[in-house]
Amino acid sequence: MTDDGDSFLSRLADELEEVQLGAAEDVLRHSVEMLADQKASARELRFAGHRLCEALRDALRVADSRGGRLSESADDGNESDGVPVSAQRASG
Repeated sequence: MTDDGDSFLSRLADELEEVQLGAAEDVLRHSVEMLADQKASARELRFAGHRLCEALRDALRVADSRGGRLSESADDGNESDGVPVSAQRASG
C-alpha cells in the first residue's frame, strides 16, 4: 500500500481490483444461469463452484485491502467525500 492515493501503485491496485470485481460479476451471472439449467452436469457445476470460490477470494482480498486503506485514512483523521471514515463504516 501507499500513502498517496494518486500514485502509480495505487492506481494500478485500483485497476486490478476493478478487473477482479468485474470478473466476479461475470462468474456470478454465469453461475446463476447454470444453476437454473436443470440439464447442467455435475462437472459443469463443480467448475462453476471453483470459479465462484476464486471470485469470492478475490472480492474478499479487495475488501480487505480497501478496509486497510480506510483504517489508515481514519488513523490520519482524513475524510472521504466530506464524511468522516468512521461514519462511512457505521452506515456501510
